[in-house]
Amino acid sequence: MSTAQRTSRPGLPEGAFRRPWTLDELLESLGNIPPHRIRLDPPPGTATEDDLLRSLDAESICELVDGVLVEKAMGYYESVLAAVLIGYLRDFLKTHDLGIVAAPDGRTRLLPGLVRAPDVSFVSWSRLPGRKLPRQRVPDLHPDLAVEVLSESNTPQEMGRKLKEYFRAGTRLVWITDPEARTVRVYTSPEQMTTKTERQDLDGGDVLPGFKLSIREWFTAAGERGA
Repeated sequence: MSTAQRTSRPGLPEGAFRRPWTLDELLESLGNIPPHRIRLDPPPGTATEDDLLRSLDAESICELVDGVLVEKAMGYYESVLAAVLIGYLRDFLKTHDLGIVAAPDGRTRLLPGLVRAPDVSFVSWSRLPGRKLPRQRVPDLHPDLAVEVLSESNTPQEMGRKLKEYFRAGTRLVWITDPEARTVRVYTSPEQMTTKTERQDLDGGDVLPGFKLSIREWFTAAGERGA
């Protein structure tokens, strides 16, 4: 693939690939991710939400970014970390009925033409009228809390782009977890960040008031990662 062309396919986000892009330009726009994470069918720059929905039965989870289906980077250990965190959040929400928590296959439309799938997400009841869950497979819904667990093929540029997208959409809190360093970067805006180590606790702030979790306990519950 040397270039990606903008087409007139129905449902293509307005502005996606206004000119031919080289592969290098495409990768740079997506945060310098490895090429193997880009789906070539449909051709990059032409993918729509219908294509994303057709991909739901595939083994890998995809996001829709600028008319491109991008495979989400997530290994087995990262999946376990996300599942353990979901368990802690669900236990907390049993006694603090604040909202719902979703796994990474709970994709949401952050902005027109942009569908993301945080590894863990929380949405407060105050944003769901009548406490009714969306019926759409990909609803217009941004998380109040988005959690991303870093995998080997995630890049700083990719995560920087995601941060801006989450907060632009209305997300109030983002946790980026680094399994290698056993740290969590806590963002309340793209520019305001605190790094917490495994000797510290995570707290839910104004998004999940009363929630507290030892980072070491979280990693311990997920088990030791092999070499």
